[in-house]
Amino acid sequence: MNEIIFLVEEAPEGGYTARALGHAIFTEADDFNQLKDQIRDATKCHFGDETTPPMIRLHQVREEVIPA
Repeated sequence: MNEIIFLVEEAPEGGYTARALGHAIFTEADDFNQLKDQIRDATKCHFGDETTPPMIRLHQVREEVIPA
């Protein structure tokens, strides 16, 4: 596996959540830089050092409502 993809969303109560696509990995943090550290740590814990994918791709989803 060359990469793992995380879906990153802003949490309704503040901060961010990240969920890996196709794997049982979920993490959250108060800010985006902290979230990246949490994602790296959660990925290493899930796969172990030898099988951790070399690339982590973040797909950020942002919902915004604007007046018509």
